[in-house]
Amino acid sequence: MEGEQHMLTSAGNGNSLKKRSSVITDGRNRAGARAMFKAIGFTDQDLARPIIGIANTWIETMPCNFNLRELAVKVKEGVRAAGGTPMEFNTVAISDGITMGTEGMKASLISREIIADSIELMGRGYFFDGIIALVACDKTVPGAAMGLARLNIPSLILYGGSIMPGLWRGREITIQHVFEAIGAQAAGRISAEELLEIENVACPGPGACGGQYTANTMATVMEFIGLAPLGTAAVPAVDPQKEDVAVRCGKLMMDLLRRDLKPRDILTRQAFDNAIASVAATGGSTNAVLHLLALASEVGVPLDMEDFDRISANTPLYVDLMPGGRFSAVEVHRAGGIPVIVKRLLDAGLIDGGTITVTGRTLAEEASEARETPGQEVIRPVANPIKSSGGLVILKGNLAPEGAVAKIAGHERHYHQGPARVFDSEEATMQAVTEGKVQAGDVVVIRYEGPRGGPGMREMLGVTGAIVGAGLGDSVALLTDGRFSGATRGLMIGHVAPEAARGGPLAAVKDGDIITIDIDNRRLDVDLTQEELELFAKTWHAPQPRYTTGVFGRYAALVSSASEGATLRTPAYE
Repeated sequence: MEGEQHMLTSAGNGNSLKKRSSVITDGRNRAGARAMFKAIGFTDQDLARPIIGIANTWIETMPCNFNLRELAVKVKEGVRAAGGTPMEFNTVAISDGITMGTEGMKASLISREIIADSIELMGRGYFFDGIIALVACDKTVPGAAMGLARLNIPSLILYGGSIMPGLWRGREITIQHVFEAIGAQAAGRISAEELLEIENVACPGPGACGGQYTANTMATVMEFIGLAPLGTAAVPAVDPQKEDVAVRCGKLMMDLLRRDLKPRDILTRQAFDNAIASVAATGGSTNAVLHLLALASEVGVPLDMEDFDRISANTPLYVDLMPGGRFSAVEVHRAGGIPVIVKRLLDAGLIDGGTITVTGRTLAEEASEARETPGQEVIRPVANPIKSSGGLVILKGNLAPEGAVAKIAGHERHYHQGPARVFDSEEATMQAVTEGKVQAGDVVVIRYEGPRGGPGMREMLGVTGAIVGAGLGDSVALLTDGRFSGATRGLMIGHVAPEAARGGPLAAVKDGDIITIDIDNRRLDVDLTQEELELFAKTWHAPQPRYTTGVFGRYAALVSSASEGATLRTPAYE
């Protein structure tokens, strides 16, 4: 039997599901490749089956992805049980929370492109018949989606799950509370001992940061957009059910292969609109704007910043999650999972239930099986939303001609006017905040932290957490050409475009200039005349790049504006 199987493999086994991997495994001329596969334990029978790449973002530098190694074992069990051969490979992952406030944070957004590139490279190099991507921390989710979209082979995404909340003095806390406690301790509002207590309990084990921060926002997006099976993401990382979910996803992959359903079949304009609505309805991270713009560009779906404002304005906020709300992300699972959120929006007529998902069924068909937990409070009824519109707001004005992004998830004020306090780096801002040099009424401006200027568009959770922790969250506004963490709260405006490093108006602002933030009218302005701004533009000179070589240098040279998703441009051929 083994010899017969060897002959089939050598000559071409005729397995119709091996549309791609047969290039690597079949025929006399592929004997060398088969010999190398056999060196690591694969048999002729293994190589006669469809080859499924398991793109694992496991890494031992953060809790978010730490459970993915064990999860991959279960995914592979499911693939084998359904008749496939899994082959696991790794990519990179940068922890936003660990690198926050350091030069290392610049690597975070850049890693999104490297994750996409590495998955694409592995897919093109090994001719996998399909891919399952295991993701968790922020950039691994969109990075994997972008890589799969480029390959456009049958594939799906499995999210590793949220961390459990910590418990401090009877109160559930997450990493958000650690960053806010730093500011509180610097302001003398809590002791160093209390800060250490919070630090010690906020992250009790594996899993992604435990609010509707960027990772959980993008996990929600992947289910709404159809690349992840509905009902898989909200299961927490340490929940025993997660292993069952992983096996199911492995088996589903083979069904996906039989149907030859590919990402570009799923990623329609209607699916993107559904995804945007999910961010609005859950009070999700502003980073979803950046990532959905980038993913849309990969598949040629027209999408711009105004689409986020339009959809968010018409989508009530239904889900009461941190940072703006009361509950940690695990409460979504306890309430019945993301299918319950989908059903809420379908019942309200706010999303298109006819979009296809990786299961082969429509979003509405999948959500019809939602089972809501009686008495749950985290997902509000259709008739009783938290507020009548979602949290994403796109501002324009003479400070942001291409747009800027704010998250107005709860009780944030809608108007602020005050003098600019200008800083050319996050570090300088953090020092000023912790030394008490930022005052009530100020508008903190952090510039030259955009996609090109940073490079890498750092998140500012350290600064925003310190502002809130110092008791200034209700009286100070902040705007930047950088980004914010999904854990950020308060009146914070990010993604200001064009960025300062491209000569955007943000570069013209001086200490004391009066800045007006008007949420209701979608305006972001500085009290400079058009003539003054034009004169500045004529005399402005770009600063020396902070990096000119290596991955940071290449990124700075090729990255597009935040208003275009901060994707990398391919230089035109000469």
